[in-house]
This record gives sequence, structure tokens and C-alpha cells, in this order.
Amino acid sequence: MSNLLHLCPRDRVEILGRAVSESSQRTPLYLDRISAGFPSPADDYIETSLDLNTYLIRNPPATFMVRVSGDSMTGAGISDGDVLVVDRSEQPADGRIVVAVLDGELTVKRLVMKNGQTLLAPENPRYQPIAVAAEQDLHIWGVVLGVVRKL
Repeated sequence: MSNLLHLCPRDRVEILGRAVSESSQRTPLYLDRISAGFPSPADDYIETSLDLNTYLIRNPPATFMVRVSGDSMTGAGISDGDVLVVDRSEQPADGRIVVAVLDGELTVKRLVMKNGQTLLAPENPRYQPIAVAAEQDLHIWGVVLGVVRKL
């Protein structure tokens, strides 16, 4: 059993499939930003429309979505039940959030590379980083580019 299951037993990633729908639907996008503090009057006009596929997806053939289970990435704004937009064509690099397969187990973590060591780091102080040993099998499936969440 990998140390991934030992350190983050409830974290799982469920693959949902392709990220781009065949029919693109545009949603109105208002010019003014909405205040999260004091209310401000809203304008009565729309700046443009927003296609969520275009907004969230850079490379459609290389992009897929996964659903997260667990709480190890809450500090990065990724919560249990969120859907991640993952791009396989993006370069995994130090500091990026990735979907990784470690010894056959899927997880989402921040990739940390320092002093020749590769770590899969959680964004929750309740969990420890996973140090990837040379004999372990690590594959990066893609880089997380966005989070979709229902309220």
C-alpha cells in the first residue's frame, strides 16, 4: 500500500471525462465586477457573452475534468466535490497543482521539486507532503487550470 493512502486516506480523484461539450453555450457577462463588500449599483447592459469552454480550456483535445474527494487541497481553494479542469498538454513544473498517479493511485497535489527531491504537497496542514522515492512509480496526468464548484 502506498504512502499516498496512508497520509491522505480520503482523497480520491474521479475521472469525469472530456471537458468540452459538443454544443457551446454562451452566458451573458456583465461589464461591472460585483462587489463582495459594500453593494454598488448594477449596470443595465451586458459587455459580452462568456463561453465557459473558451474561458476554462486552453487545449480542448488535451483537457479533461475530474471530481475531487477529500480535503487535502482546501488551502488552494479545492474542496471536496469540486470539479477540476486538467490539461495534459501543460508542463508540470515546481509549484503547479497537478493530478498525479503515484504507485497506481490518483491524487491532486502541488508539485514541489527541491534539492533533487520530488514532493506531492497537500494544501492542508493536517497532511504531510508525500516524498516520492526513486523506486516509486510517479506519472503526472496533467496540470490543474481551473476549479468548478456548485454552491
